[in-house]
Amino acid sequence: MSRKYKFYNKEGLYFVSFATVYWLDVFTREEYFQILFENLGFCRTEKGMEIYCWCIMPSHVHLIFRDKNNNPGRLLGQFKSYTSKKLQEAIELNPKESRKEWLLWMMERAGQKNSNVKQRQLWQQNNKPIELWSAHVIDQKVDYIHNNPVVAGFVSEPHHWKYSSAIDYSGGKGVIEIDLV
Repeated sequence: MSRKYKFYNKEGLYFVSFATVYWLDVFTREEYFQILFENLGFCRTEKGMEIYCWCIMPSHVHLIFRDKNNNPGRLLGQFKSYTSKKLQEAIELNPKESRKEWLLWMMERAGQKNSNVKQRQLWQQNNKPIELWSAHVIDQKVDYIHNNPVVAGFVSEPHHWKYSSAIDYSGGKGVIEIDLV
């Protein structure tokens, strides 16, 4: 792994992006988003995650966060591990999931290619953490995150995307409590 993609400053503020295996569009149902919301909230209140900006797209997640306990790699790993198990379970048990067999097969296929995985793999292993060291870079990443749904064509204004902190930055109240930059 490249040096630029590691959590070197344990106290730092980081921008991370992580995607589902094969860029699967998993986040198409409210109950799957809910699993991420609940776990981000839990990480914030119980595990010391400061969340400054976030966006959940159908196949990936963007976050700007800091770990109060100075171990952002471990914290993000715990988040991904827990949500992977919960999301796979939700997909498996969802009687309305028309793509159930295919999604689980794709995750199983990814898991077979990875010696670190016992059965299925939901998340790609790379997080691409980028430390944010200046106000200019922070603003740049916040804009990138909030404009992701606009660029993808899902909404015409960033604050219209329910699955993002953009509403918090435009005076509203989003679905996840955040720490404003």
